[in-house]
Amino acid sequence: MSVERNLPVVRERKSAILTGDAALIAEQKKLGKLTARERVNALLDPNSFVELDVLNADAGVVAGYGTIEGNEVYVYAQDLTVGGGAVGQKHAKKVLKVMELAQKTGCPIVAMLDSAGAKLDEGVAALDAYAQIAAKATALSGVVPQIALILGPCGGTASVIAEISDITIQSKHGQLFVAGPLVVSAVSGKKVDMNEIAGEEASAKSGAAILTAEGDEHAIAKARQLIAMLPQNNLDEALFAEDDDAARIVNELNDIDEITDVRGIIEKIADKGSYTELYAEFATSMVTAIAKIGGRTVGIIANDPTKDGGRLTVYGCKKAAKLVTFCDAFSIPVVSFVDSEGMKISAAPQGELARAGASLLYAMSETSAPKVSVVLGNAIGMSYAAMASKAVADMTYAWPGAVISAVTTPVATQMLLGDEMTGSSDPIAKRKELEEKYAADIADGVNAAKNGYVDDVIEPADTRKVISAAIEMLSGKRESAIAKKHGNLPL
Repeated sequence: MSVERNLPVVRERKSAILTGDAALIAEQKKLGKLTARERVNALLDPNSFVELDVLNADAGVVAGYGTIEGNEVYVYAQDLTVGGGAVGQKHAKKVLKVMELAQKTGCPIVAMLDSAGAKLDEGVAALDAYAQIAAKATALSGVVPQIALILGPCGGTASVIAEISDITIQSKHGQLFVAGPLVVSAVSGKKVDMNEIAGEEASAKSGAAILTAEGDEHAIAKARQLIAMLPQNNLDEALFAEDDDAARIVNELNDIDEITDVRGIIEKIADKGSYTELYAEFATSMVTAIAKIGGRTVGIIANDPTKDGGRLTVYGCKKAAKLVTFCDAFSIPVVSFVDSEGMKISAAPQGELARAGASLLYAMSETSAPKVSVVLGNAIGMSYAAMASKAVADMTYAWPGAVISAVTTPVATQMLLGDEMTGSSDPIAKRKELEEKYAADIADGVNAAKNGYVDDVIEPADTRKVISAAIEMLSGKRESAIAKKHGNLPL
């Protein structure tokens, strides 16, 4: 067949594919959701999308590449209006192609997940398709940033693929689950609905969704914002765009007597409008975020002292370790803000807590990216060791009045100076006096600085300037690790 005779046929087929099934698209719209191609076009810069394998229409996925703020990005969007977006061999082939291209070119990849599940008529071939995608996502981990947007059903093995990604963003229309409500109800004997076990609120509280969104457009906007802040790949130079004065003084920080809003403090220190909290509803005594300081993208971990004294919990440690490991993979500096009374101890067996603390200390110790720590208040026990010690931080600073100690001041006073309280005419006043003496003479940040465990005690107002200068100084940091395949992360 000649080109002239074949061209109209090709055009007709492409037009039908791009138009889609009107009835099914209407159903998608009724739910308040965009179509797969609308999602891709919303993510990418205008007119930049190049679709691959357009004629492979029944694969149930749209795949290709384009740009975000001029930087190349690969994307695939499952299409619920084509065979329910079901995953089979054709589906996997299209997805794997863009993943392999992302690897070859060193570009981020965005997955837009909205699928009814596996192609049941393919049997084990469909399971293999899922496994192939998961294996490739694993191979790309730490090579290029991977962001998964959960915009509809994402169940079974698909949920695992989403969790392999660096960042998961779930819209209110998304459902992330291993087993559906019928299975859960049968196993638990309790009737549950999909939203209860897999909705965005459930995913946020379990830590499965790092960010949540009101709908498709909101989720896509968050993905664009994050990708614009991240390097293209693990060999790319760190992004730098100084839109806010790196030496800006934050005078209101000098007026803080007690830390009641650590997030507000971080926002003031960060470049204006750059702070994005991650895992906001999960393990809330630990704060994790991406932001810019002095034009450079940084990962932030911080204790919230209003939540049980900012104590380190099992999930709090894991949450922080996850972000630190991600930052290290892409040479993103890590900034720690410490105000914690140590580990959260209970009467329960403490093995899991010890393992979680080991995960955080391991991640911080192993990270070769620049690390700067600021002790805002308490740095007790493991919180100092894992977040601020010279073993894990390149530079450690403290605010005036910071307390650095193996145990809390009341416990230390009782253990060291208990005899002085015995027989006192006013034990309460005597305890207060001795606690103040211990905090000032032994545990004060100034004493730590005198002994080289803290690099400087700084004015709170200068915190942004000091961090910016430290990150700039450390930008050329190089470390030679001991030759090994990999360590054994405590899980």
